[in-house]
Amino acid sequence: MSGAKDGKLPATAALRFLDDAHAAYEARVYKYEERGGTAQAARELGIDEHRIVKTIVLENEAKKPFIMLMHGDREISTKNLARAIGEKSVSLCDRQVAERHSGYHCGGTSPFGFRKRVPIYAQKSIFDFDWICINGGQRGLFVRIDPALLRTLLGAVPVDAEQAAPR
Repeated sequence: MSGAKDGKLPATAALRFLDDAHAAYEARVYKYEERGGTAQAARELGIDEHRIVKTIVLENEAKKPFIMLMHGDREISTKNLARAIGEKSVSLCDRQVAERHSGYHCGGTSPFGFRKRVPIYAQKSIFDFDWICINGGQRGLFVRIDPALLRTLLGAVPVDAEQAAPR
């Protein structure tokens, strides 16, 4: 059940995208805190931070944007990511560039309803879960979904780009 039609949730591009696709999701609202990150969201929602998936906007050397989806409690290795997707190097987009590409404010970026069609990659272990929480297009709004939707609706390509844990 989507809940987007009940009038209590914001009408974000992400929720419209999911509703238009007739995708099953559960919207979850929490008290957003600036710089709280996924750890704060996990506490507020009462879930494991590893099940929260963050949407990161990056670019290749030619400044072409793309998305990487990563566990909330893990970091991206740009070196591993570049190698996995066949690029010489990749880097994070600065905040204003990311917002221009996505149409979302940082902290509320969702891969659903993205302003521009861009390649989407996802840490392969995300697909090991039966459900994940990912941003619903606004700060303080997540959707609980089956991670298979990342492939079927977005064409997300599984890759291994996780930063190695420090020894």
